Amino acid sequence: MAPEGAALKTEEADEQLLIEAAQKNPSRFAELYEANFERVYAYVASRVRNRDEAEDVTADVFHKALANLHRFEWRGAPFAAWLYRIAANAIVDRASRAAREQEIPAADDPPFDDRGLEQVEQRARLFRLVRSLPKDQHRVIELRFAREMSIREIAEAMGRTEGAVKQLQFRALETLRARWAGETGGAHA
Repeated sequence: MAPEGAALKTEEADEQLLIEAAQKNPSRFAELYEANFERVYAYVASRVRNRDEAEDVTADVFHKALANLHRFEWRGAPFAAWLYRIAANAIVDRASRAAREQEIPAADDPPFDDRGLEQVEQRARLFRLVRSLPKDQHRVIELRFAREMSIREIAEAMGRTEGAVKQLQFRALETLRARWAGETGGAHA
């Protein structure tokens, strides 16, 4: 077996052990949460578009997963696949509720194929990399790109000059590019 195949089998076995441990002791669910949060959030955020709603749906997904963990059966598929299905259902339920409230028909959830999975994994990797930045760089990236604030607004919020904010943003983006290339073997997002 190739080294990559052996590593994959080890990851699957580790995940299966984590699931079994969490089924016996719900306090162990935290490990599954940590291992899958970025993927689920990226999946939800790519379909919901509103950050607050994406956070709410993601929280719902993990709440439902914990409540129904006793029903999960290991079938060789990644645990994340089960979480994606819960997320897809939560998104459809939320859209249906909103549509009923506004009397607008809900849009169908687009199919989740390999390309969609790859995009979710890339978003999850990016979220993880942003969170690993130094505190000030992380804050600038969050304010600039997630909250879409201007350089001036960020400078005021952080009590810094616009030049300092631009420098923090530049360093953060350079660090993200380097780390991304390191994780993906030089591929760009």
